[in-house]
Amino acid sequence: MFIAGQKEMQQMDRYTMDTLGLPGIVLMENAGAKVVDEILDSAPCENARIVVLAGGGNNGGDGFVIARRLIDLGRDVILCLLVPPERITGDAKVHFDVYIKRQLPILHLQDSDFEKIKTELQRADIIVDCILGTGVNGPVREPFKAVIELVNEIAPQKSVISVDIPSGVSSDTGKVEGVAIKAEKTVTFVFPKLGFFLQDGPKYIGEWKAVDISVPPQIAADLGFILPKLITEALVMQAIPTRTQHGHKGTFGHVLVVGGSKSYVGAPLFTAKSALKSGAGLVTLGIPESIYHMAAAQNPEALFLPLPETDGHFAFSAIEKLCEKLPQIDCIAIGPGMSRFPDGEKWIRSFFEKLTGQSIVVDADALYLLRNDFELVRRYNGTVIFTPHPGEMATLLNTTVKEVEANRIEIAKNFAKENQVYLLLKGHRSIIASPDGELYINPHGNDALGKGGSGDVLTGLIASFLAQRAQPMDSLVAASYLHARAGVEKGKELSSYGVLPLDIINGVCEQLKRLIY
Repeated sequence: MFIAGQKEMQQMDRYTMDTLGLPGIVLMENAGAKVVDEILDSAPCENARIVVLAGGGNNGGDGFVIARRLIDLGRDVILCLLVPPERITGDAKVHFDVYIKRQLPILHLQDSDFEKIKTELQRADIIVDCILGTGVNGPVREPFKAVIELVNEIAPQKSVISVDIPSGVSSDTGKVEGVAIKAEKTVTFVFPKLGFFLQDGPKYIGEWKAVDISVPPQIAADLGFILPKLITEALVMQAIPTRTQHGHKGTFGHVLVVGGSKSYVGAPLFTAKSALKSGAGLVTLGIPESIYHMAAAQNPEALFLPLPETDGHFAFSAIEKLCEKLPQIDCIAIGPGMSRFPDGEKWIRSFFEKLTGQSIVVDADALYLLRNDFELVRRYNGTVIFTPHPGEMATLLNTTVKEVEANRIEIAKNFAKENQVYLLLKGHRSIIASPDGELYINPHGNDALGKGGSGDVLTGLIASFLAQRAQPMDSLVAASYLHARAGVEKGKELSSYGVLPLDIINGVCEQLKRLIY
């Protein structure tokens, strides 16, 4: 499934109307009908009182259809019009005129004091938001602002359903300036909108569902759009590397984890254990020799390569020992627990120059140490994957976290293309970008993942799938999804407060079992 912005959806609608010949009033009727189905499916009671809040644009037009159809089904409905009727134009006016000619229940905000709207909302069981839709630019103005604030005030006692996108949320950026409807559910058309997954969007959309209104999804390709793709379970099942029953440890790849330091022993262990538990045949831990005994006691399944160190960090002589191991290695995960150390940039540059084409996943402080060597990364003759969180991304670009969070899509896309790397920009809704411009968004994950060590687990998953011969984007798609779903499900079991990295690893095993067997 693709994810679309406002401009792309407008062009797809226009193509459907002008080229395919399906009138806008029919699309609006279809949209209203599909929303009615969703309202009835989730109604809290059979005789639910329903208030439809409508503005004057196409979103309001959907509302006129929704109210009319619900009334025809015998439901208790009132339409609250928040704009003067003369401001209603186009296809929306056609449906508004039908509603008025049929003398169906309507409350005009301009003819009523605000208290009457408040009374209707307080009486409602279901509130349907058709106020602004995807056309929001800038702060919400009155009278919409006051109505939205009132809806949010009483929302915990109501079922609030937004049509296409919660009013006040930007469909392109997810940004909310001032106020926006906090929906329990959002029913959107054709594709989910970019704003569902960016900035403030995830806090407002609630559960969402994309419904068919007779705008063919393949129009996106016909119009030449390159849209981000949504990571779905079906995609993940195709992306997970397949295993042969006749395989052995050499069949399923060898991962080298390079990391750890005197202050960060656990991080590389989480990466190693994650790689092993997700199918890698062999994992070698290249760690400073002073932490070897502690690490070996906690991860007996791994192989170990104790390395020379200086004050708890890798010494330059460690590079030679790592290079001796490289002919056996399929994928390298570098950075977990490595920390920053004197001459660290020179160390990682020297190591990178000696690699022989293995896939490499760069995480944690390895990202920091490579921040001035993008030309070296661009020249590398193997797959390179960067996995920054927003703070690390800001450091890579010498900008701020605020700037990164405000432009996640473009930043991920441009960085991957300019530096010829695969990028997983972590966050509440992670973004995956390839060097050739392919984009995926992961719609899963929650605060259960917000704990030290969680990212190290993800690094191990990615490296494991690469070692098992999965393609880079498949490795990222599968790892990102499994990691997020494991966090969500373990959060339900243990509470989001109590999920630890090892819990996530066990959760990944459960997700793999659910999907594969």
